[in-house]
Amino acid sequence: MPDAAVASLLPTVRTIAHEAGQVILRFYNDGIDVATKVDGSPVTQADHAAEAVIIPALHHLLPGVPVVAEEAVAAGHRPDVSGGRFWLVDPLDGTKEFISRNGEFTVNIALIENGVPVLGVVYAPATGDMYTAAGPGTAVHCAEGRHDHAISVRNPPADGLTVVASRSHGSGSVLDEFLGQFTVKDRVSCGSSLKFCTVASGKADLYPRFGPTSEWDTAAGHAVLIGAGGRVEQPDGSPLVYGKDDILNPNFVAYGWK
Repeated sequence: MPDAAVASLLPTVRTIAHEAGQVILRFYNDGIDVATKVDGSPVTQADHAAEAVIIPALHHLLPGVPVVAEEAVAAGHRPDVSGGRFWLVDPLDGTKEFISRNGEFTVNIALIENGVPVLGVVYAPATGDMYTAAGPGTAVHCAEGRHDHAISVRNPPADGLTVVASRSHGSGSVLDEFLGQFTVKDRVSCGSSLKFCTVASGKADLYPRFGPTSEWDTAAGHAVLIGAGGRVEQPDGSPLVYGKDDILNPNFVAYGWK
């Protein structure tokens, strides 16, 4: 699909993410019903309700393009993505943040083509922040009720990097060993795919993740970071790709520079 055609999908995908976010907020404001999935991770009614908004809307937008969505996959519905183009959806990324009520949870929607995230929308309903991109040089941040403004990664500061890490998942000594090759000035924590957006916005420089994530956790944020001039790689420098047989990602590092 040509770049212009991908970009033309963005307004609709933004609307879909926003609508899903409003559904989530109703649960967030009314109290939270939490269950536990087979893998031990928490899931709420909000996850399911948001996904029920997103999946039909994406099927309507691009008929025939598979949608790989977290809760549907958990229920045993994993479509064939061998055609190379598919959607990756996490209806509520940062469920632990949602449950702890710190606002750092997001709706993630990404379009994948041949292993690469070519479009991404990350929407944080509690704060109204939305980050979107559809290719290099297209990343924007929109605060609720305001106009889009372009975002980009920054040059790594001479006095040291700001590293963003997960609020809910520590990586311990492996992370410390990796960071030993850099001058680190500051470490900040935030939840969900907002970590990618923090790097994409030039507020941090590096997001290393040595621990389990799934493709739907990272694809939308990865697309935003590409749009802002950054990159996401495995620690050995090979690319982080999507549509793998195993939905789990390897360890990866998100860089705020080329």
